[in-house]
Amino acid sequence: MAGKPDETLAACKEMVPVALQKPATAGMVAHGRRFPPQQQILLFSADDWEGFIEEWVHYQQSRYAKVVRMSGAGDMGVDVAGLADEAAFQGVWDNYQCKHYDDPLTPATAVAEIGKCLWHAFDGAFVLPRRYYFMAPKDCGAKLKRLLLDADKLKSSMYENWSKWCATSITQKQTIALEGAFHDFVTSVDFSRFTFKTALEAIDEHRQTPHHAARFGGGLPERPEPGKPPHEAATHESRYLEQLLDTYADHKRLPVTDAAALTAWPPLERHYRRQREYFYHAEALRNFARDNVPPGTFESLQDEVHAGVIEIEESSAHMDALARVDAVTQAATSLSLTANGLIEVTKVQDRRGICHQLANEDRLTWCKI
Repeated sequence: MAGKPDETLAACKEMVPVALQKPATAGMVAHGRRFPPQQQILLFSADDWEGFIEEWVHYQQSRYAKVVRMSGAGDMGVDVAGLADEAAFQGVWDNYQCKHYDDPLTPATAVAEIGKCLWHAFDGAFVLPRRYYFMAPKDCGAKLKRLLLDADKLKSSMYENWSKWCATSITQKQTIALEGAFHDFVTSVDFSRFTFKTALEAIDEHRQTPHHAARFGGGLPERPEPGKPPHEAATHESRYLEQLLDTYADHKRLPVTDAAALTAWPPLERHYRRQREYFYHAEALRNFARDNVPPGTFESLQDEVHAGVIEIEESSAHMDALARVDAVTQAATSLSLTANGLIEVTKVQDRRGICHQLANEDRLTWCKI
C-alpha cells in the first residue's frame, strides 16, 4: 500500500532485522557465523566423515591397540576398524561403518552392509567384529533403529529381503545365495553385535580429542594454571639448567657448579628461579597442546620461536652469555606469532620458557666458544 515518502522510509527502518544492528566482532568478520558441530557434519564430504570417525575412534585408546581406516575399493565393508589385540582382524575388533548420505539410513542400506560383513567373515577374510556400528551424520532412520534394537527382527528382515537387498550387492563377481553352509553360519550369528551410535554421541566424545577445535572451531578450552617448579630440579631439566649455570659463570667469571652457589648473588638467584618458572609454563603448554590440538602443533610453535630468535642467539654482539639469554628470551616475547593454533592461550612466560626448552635440546646455546 502506497504511503508518504517519510512514512515509507520510517517503516523500512523498523523492518531492519535486529541481528543486523549488532556491531560485528573480529571473529564474525574473520570467520562468519559459527555453526555447531552437528550442523557442520552435514556439510562434510564422505571422506571428511570417515576422517572424523577415525579421529574419534583413535582416541578410545583404552579399548583398542590400533585403529585403521580401510575405506576404498576392496574394503569388504570395513571403513574404520578398532583392533583390540595383535591378532587384528582375526582377533577381537569393532567395525565403524561410515555412511554419509543425504537422508537417514534405511533398513535396505544397513542390511546390505550386514550381509556383506557376514559373507566375508564366512569366506575367511576376517572373524566377525565384536561390535558393528553404523555411523551417519543424519543417523539411522526410525525403522532401522527399531531393527537394530531388536536382534531377532533384524535377522528375520535379512532372511526375508536377502534376494532383494543382499544377493547381488556383496560382490560383482557372483550372486550370493543364502543357502547351505553359509545359511547355517548366518543362523549361528548373534545379531545383537549390529548396532549404531548417534552423531551426537560421536561429537560429544570427539570433544575429548585433540582434533576437535581444529575441525570444528569454537576456540580452545580454558587453560589450567601451571604448577610451580619443584624445589629440586627434575631430570628432564638438566640440560637447560646446566646451560644457565654456565651463563652465570661466564657473567661472573667464576665457577658456578650448582644452584646453591647463586645465594651469593641474589639477583642471579632470582633470575634462575624465574627461568625455571618460565620453563614449567612452557611444559604446561606442551601438555595442554597434547590434549587439545592435533599432534605437531606445539612443535610447530617451538619452531616458530626458534626461527624468530636464532639470529639473536648467534649474534656476537652480546656482552656475555647471560646477556644473550636475556636478549633471546626478551625477543621471544615480541615475536609476531599469528598462525599457530595455540596462540590464543600462549602467554609471555610460555614464550620465554620455550627458549629454555630449545636450550634443553641444544637447539639454542648460551655460551659460545
